[in-house]
Amino acid sequence: MVTVIIPVLNEAATIANVVSFCLRQPAVSEVIVVDDNSIDDTVAKAKAAGAVVINSLVRGKGTSMKEGIQAATNDILVFLDGDIDPYPDMTLPLLTEPIIKDRADFVKATFSRNAGRVTELVAKPLLSIFYPGLAHFSQPLSGMIAGRKKHFQRIEFFSDYGVDIGILIDMFLMQARITEVCIGHIENKSKPWQALGKMSREVTRAIIVKALRHNKQMVNLNQLELVNLISSEMKSVVVDEVGNLRKMVVFDMDNTILRGSFLETCADRFGFRKQLDNLRVKETDASAFTKRASLLMDGISMADLLQTASSIPIVTDIIKVVEELKARGYLVGIVSDSYHIATDYVKNIIGADFSLSNQLEYFEGVATGEVRIPSYFYHSDESICTHPICKTNALRYLAKRYDIALENCIAVGDSEADRCMIEQAGMGIAFCSTNELLSYVADREISEPAFSEMLGYAV
Repeated sequence: MVTVIIPVLNEAATIANVVSFCLRQPAVSEVIVVDDNSIDDTVAKAKAAGAVVINSLVRGKGTSMKEGIQAATNDILVFLDGDIDPYPDMTLPLLTEPIIKDRADFVKATFSRNAGRVTELVAKPLLSIFYPGLAHFSQPLSGMIAGRKKHFQRIEFFSDYGVDIGILIDMFLMQARITEVCIGHIENKSKPWQALGKMSREVTRAIIVKALRHNKQMVNLNQLELVNLISSEMKSVVVDEVGNLRKMVVFDMDNTILRGSFLETCADRFGFRKQLDNLRVKETDASAFTKRASLLMDGISMADLLQTASSIPIVTDIIKVVEELKARGYLVGIVSDSYHIATDYVKNIIGADFSLSNQLEYFEGVATGEVRIPSYFYHSDESICTHPICKTNALRYLAKRYDIALENCIAVGDSEADRCMIEQAGMGIAFCSTNELLSYVADREISEPAFSEMLGYAV
C-alpha cells in the first residue's frame, strides 16, 4: 500500500480536493498532511477530507517532508503539492507503478508545460557540470515524487528551494534506480520574477554543497567560474524581463513608512488609550474593531488629526526610495487599515501615486465617529484568503485597476494584518517586524528602519 505525504502552508482552497483525490486511489491507504503552521482552515479541511494531520515542529518544506516520512506506515511514499487542483487522474498510478513492479526505487514526475527558467538556465547546466548522469531529466526541480521509505530515510533534506534537486542528487549517489514519468498537464503556478533570483541561488547552493560533500575533487576553479557565468546569465534574464513589466510597490503605513501608529498616537494625544487597549483585547472582528475604534475619535477636528499625523516621524530614506522606484517604472502607493486623512497626507509627503484606507466621516470639519470601510477591502468570490476584511483584497483591486499581475507586485509591511498581502504579492518584504509568521512567509526581511535595501530587489 501507498502513503501520500502533502506538505502545506495555507492551502485551504485546494487541500480537501487533493486529499480526496488521493484517497480515491485503490493503492492509497494513508494520506498525511504536514502543516507548516497555517493560519487558515487548511488543517480542519484536511482532517475533514480524511487525512492524518501533523503539525510541523520547524518551518520549511524539507523538515515537513522528514516528519511525514517518520509518520508514514507504508513502504511506498508519494509526495504531492497541496495547491494543485485538479491532478491528472493517472498521477498516482504513474508515480507508483514502477516501484510496485520493482522497476525503480525513485520516480520523479514531469508534466506538460514549458520548463522554468531556473531549470533551463541553472539546474540543467549545473547538473551537466557536476552530475552528468542526471542532466537528461527534463524537470529536475519537480516536487512530485515517489520512492521507498528506506531510501528517503537515508537522505538529507534542504529547507529551501534546494530540497527537490538535493533529493534527486542523493538518490543518484546512493545508486537508487531512478526514472521520470510524465503525468500529463498541470496548471502549475510559475514562480514570480522576484523569486527567481532566490530560487536560483538556493538551487545552485544545493548542487555545489552536494558536490563538495561527495567529493571535493569534483569542484575546481574552472567549474566555479562556470557557476558564476550561469548565475550572471540568470540575473541578466531577470533584469531584462523586469524592465519591460508593469509593476507596483505597495507599502503599509503604520510602523512601516511611519515610525509609529496613527491610531495609537491619537489615543495617547486625545486621551482614549485605555478604551483602545480594552477594545483590542475584546474585539477580534476587524470590521467591528475599525468601527468601534472610530467612535473614539468623535469630536476631533480634521486639523488636529492632520497635526497628529504630521507629528509621527517617517523613515528617513522613504522619499528618495519612492523617487527611485518610480524612476524604475513602479507604481507606488499605500494600503493601510488606518484612516485616509493620515494615508493621504503621507502619500503626498513621500510622492506616492495612491493611498487606500478607511474613510472617517466629518461634519463641519470635525470627526463624527462614523467610518466607511471601502468595498475593496471586503471578501469576495475572487478573494485569495478567507478573511472577511483583508489588505489582499485591496491589492487585487489595485492590480486589476492598473492591469498589473500580482506576481509583479511588491508588498511591504510589518504586522499580522499585512501577512496575506505579503504572502500573495510576487515579493513580500517584512519590515522591522516582530511577527514570526510574517517574517517566515516574506521573501525578504529588512531589520533596520530604512528602505534603501529593497532597491536591490526591486530591479
